[in-house]
Amino acid sequence: MRARRAALSAVALLVALGAGCAPHGDASPRPPSGSGTPSGYAEMQKKVNAAQSAAAAADRDAAGDADR
Repeated sequence: MRARRAALSAVALLVALGAGCAPHGDASPRPPSGSGTPSGYAEMQKKVNAAQSAAAAADRDAAGDADR
């Protein structure tokens, strides 16, 4: 009896997850934005460039320390 209840619960959970994750008829994909880049992209690109520059400087510093 206990195994049957557990099996029924598992099936009910799978059905609920399947219904919740299934694509719905009224869902349509979003149209692309006008510029093609998300807002804040330029600022994030500056941060990435700064981080890469700092990492390169740290590598150069570590390489210089290894020679000493």
